[in-house]
Amino acid sequence: MVDVTPFLPGLSPVQGKAVVARFDGGRLSSEGGLLALREIESRLGLADRLAACLKDPRAPERVVHRLAEIIRFRMLMIAAGYEDGNDADSLRADPMFKLALDRLPSDEELCSQSTISRLENLPDMRALLRLGRALIEQYCVSFRQVPKRIVLDVDDTFDRVHGGQQLRLFNAFHDDYGFQPIVVFDGEGRFVTALLRPGKRPGGHEIRAFLRRLVGALRAFWPRVEILLRADSHYACPEVFDWCRENRVDWVLGLAPNAALRRHVEALEKTTAERFAAAPARGKVRRFAQFHDAARSWSRVERIIARVEVGAEGTDTRFIVTNLEGGRAKPLYERLYCARGQAENHIKAWKNHLAADRTSCHEATANQFRLFLHAGAYWLLWSLRRLMPKGSAWRVMQFDTLRLRLVKIAARVVELKKQIKIHLPSSTPDQAIFGIILNRLPRLTI
Repeated sequence: MVDVTPFLPGLSPVQGKAVVARFDGGRLSSEGGLLALREIESRLGLADRLAACLKDPRAPERVVHRLAEIIRFRMLMIAAGYEDGNDADSLRADPMFKLALDRLPSDEELCSQSTISRLENLPDMRALLRLGRALIEQYCVSFRQVPKRIVLDVDDTFDRVHGGQQLRLFNAFHDDYGFQPIVVFDGEGRFVTALLRPGKRPGGHEIRAFLRRLVGALRAFWPRVEILLRADSHYACPEVFDWCRENRVDWVLGLAPNAALRRHVEALEKTTAERFAAAPARGKVRRFAQFHDAARSWSRVERIIARVEVGAEGTDTRFIVTNLEGGRAKPLYERLYCARGQAENHIKAWKNHLAADRTSCHEATANQFRLFLHAGAYWLLWSLRRLMPKGSAWRVMQFDTLRLRLVKIAARVVELKKQIKIHLPSSTPDQAIFGIILNRLPRLTI
């Protein structure tokens, strides 16, 4: 039999022996780590949960790829680093992706890019509301028991677009067109929800409406849970204060400095600068103060905490506002409020490592659905990292590093009559961690 597969030209010999390379290895895959992600998705049941929110308009007798299978394929693609739907055309025959979707390597191919595109354009507004509630349900069932208190980190992030998508808007700060979705994580990094919106900062009425839906969905599962809201300064508006107070939601929010606030800390800034000038070698001097004040638009005075820091670069003063009555100013600022900075790392992982800003569909509903699909991929990798031993470097590893070390592994798939053999490289450096992951999988079962 003549091998018609051409060899790769230009390879240098090794110790006098010619190097001949061809793409004729058969059922090989570079995604051996999908073994673990498949088990995680099966435990979470996220694809089935999202698919249950959609109505399939296709004739049942002609359906080849179920909605849950398409969603699962898309989430696994994103988690493995294939954020473009076009990649499905080259991955649909990959044996590891087939196994991850409960198909044999010899079975028919997975869905194509056109099928994925039709799925993305399927949900209408009502379906998107159901999908949003399903994502919040996924968040709630990720706890083994009902928590007494949860912390919600709310932030928005700019998403550049390069076409004529619906809802796109010019943002003067970023000097470009785009969206500015609101994204919510909890204090431990769990993904809660995301809302596609135009590329501008949200106003008070919009934030209040968003919080009403979010908190209402959470309290539908946990009626008595205590909720603490953390966010940046443009979320500190009277509509948010009044609504949160009426609905048993605590808050710690940044507060933009102004002349009225600075008058309260003029003396503290002066004495702090004097302390630094007396001993500059000791480094920056940080001090705190708290007082009650109100802007003209506020319905009542609120507790405000000021942090004054003086160093070689000068004086830096920051303010936060909270309705929490107890606690000293320093731990409230340093331990409670500053911890919200971790949410920016979660957004970075979601956008940069999982390409959640791939919102290139024309319809806003399709782009909102894409945010949910990328949220599902986030859940897969976050759950994988959550299974790692506490205190280990794996527990804080970035998603792209986690993917490189645990997903991008060569695999040879051999389908026999009664079993499927998967041969992984003997030189894989992180072999032991796979056993740990698979042994800890029952922890994902609620």
